Amino acid sequence: MQPLTVIAFVAASLLASIPHSKSADLNSDKQALLAFAASLPHGRKLNWSSTTPVCTSWVGVTCTPDKSRVHTLRLPAVGLFGPIPSDTLGKLDALEVLSLRSNRLTVDLPPAVGSIPALHSLYLQHNNLSGIIPTSLSSSLTFLDLSYNTFDGEIPLKVQNLTQLTALLLQNNSLSGPIPDLQLPKLRHLNLSNNNLSGPIPPSLQKFPASSFLGNVFLCGLPLEPCPGTAPSPSPVSPPSPSKTKKSLWKKIKTIVIIALAAVGGVLLLILILVLLMCIFKRKRHTEPTTASSKGKAVAGGRAENPKEDYSSGVQEAERNKLVFFEGSSYNFDLEDLLRASAEVLGKGSYGTTYKAVLEDGTTVVVKRLKEVVVGKKEFEQQMEIIGRVGQHQNVVPLRAYYYSKDEKLLVFDYVPSGSLAAVLHGMFFACLFNYHQLALCFWLSILLNLFLNTEATNWQFSLTNMHQFKVISI
Repeated sequence: MQPLTVIAFVAASLLASIPHSKSADLNSDKQALLAFAASLPHGRKLNWSSTTPVCTSWVGVTCTPDKSRVHTLRLPAVGLFGPIPSDTLGKLDALEVLSLRSNRLTVDLPPAVGSIPALHSLYLQHNNLSGIIPTSLSSSLTFLDLSYNTFDGEIPLKVQNLTQLTALLLQNNSLSGPIPDLQLPKLRHLNLSNNNLSGPIPPSLQKFPASSFLGNVFLCGLPLEPCPGTAPSPSPVSPPSPSKTKKSLWKKIKTIVIIALAAVGGVLLLILILVLLMCIFKRKRHTEPTTASSKGKAVAGGRAENPKEDYSSGVQEAERNKLVFFEGSSYNFDLEDLLRASAEVLGKGSYGTTYKAVLEDGTTVVVKRLKEVVVGKKEFEQQMEIIGRVGQHQNVVPLRAYYYSKDEKLLVFDYVPSGSLAAVLHGMFFACLFNYHQLALCFWLSILLNLFLNTEATNWQFSLTNMHQFKVISI
């Protein structure tokens, strides 16, 4: 009787532990991410906390559909600084996509990171990583980008074991030695340029363009210059046959006729260009007096407009690619992500075009690209702060981010799939006529719209062509 009691106790304990295995796996991923964030300084504050759910509120983290494990971690350009802490990211054994690009990561790449079993995409470009490339790389990798770092040493021979690899980007490092003969059947993108590689290019990689190997002085062979001592063997010379001489004669005649026709065509084209230039000069002579008189009137009337500031002198190079996010925004992307997103035109106005942009991670935003808006950076930022404060109202789509440069000005809003602004406005104002409690809201909303659409003090206007700049909710 006693052995039966022991068996029943063990079975009950095993059954009791089954429902908690799922949360234990996710909890271990959470602890590993918290340890990573705590030991690595970062510029942009992450909203990671032990009291908030990982899968629904943590920036840059995506879980599996059943919310049991973390399978994607994207933290591009968040100001991560220093070496990647060991024994943190390597514990995420269900991680499939890891992107830490455009940060300031230093020292070497921990082998545990590259050898995560489920990892198939690793993006670490534009950092300050150094040392040798780890030899223990996951066999599931399909995309490996370590470009724009300071890796040295040779390309590991173990790379040829990554049979699923479709892209290998190692340009702009300090790699040296020969290129291994990579027999990778699925490899479609290769870039080894601007390193210190030497020796002949393997036959398996000669199908790639020369741009994949430029910047390596001691590389030779196709598609670059042939290696020394490997001159092509001359073909044996055979005496020409009569039929070949006739064919060559006809070829010479054809080439002479083609050259003659090309010369005649070139002469005719030159004559046509000269006639067009003469017509243009004649028109300019007729229009010069009228333009000179109009310019004189404009100067006399004091209507000539000159920009008050030099808009290019105050913009530093580091700020040209910087999106400014407002407080409370949960988006996690930079200008490079926004420019690579797929775009769909939603509408065009007098002062710009509105696009629906879908980023790589599936995030959908609305981008307003302003045109013919001549305004200084300081004044532009003041207007953005005003719009940001107005966007705090529950019936207004908030402005999430903006970008300013001399040639480009972008506004980023949430995507609201609720139809056009005109339809909603008409519906709201008709409701105002029959509901006394909505009169105050309609009155103040009309004042706000009038201020932003018709103000002359700021010398610029916003063309609100759809529902993605302002939304009106029926009360």
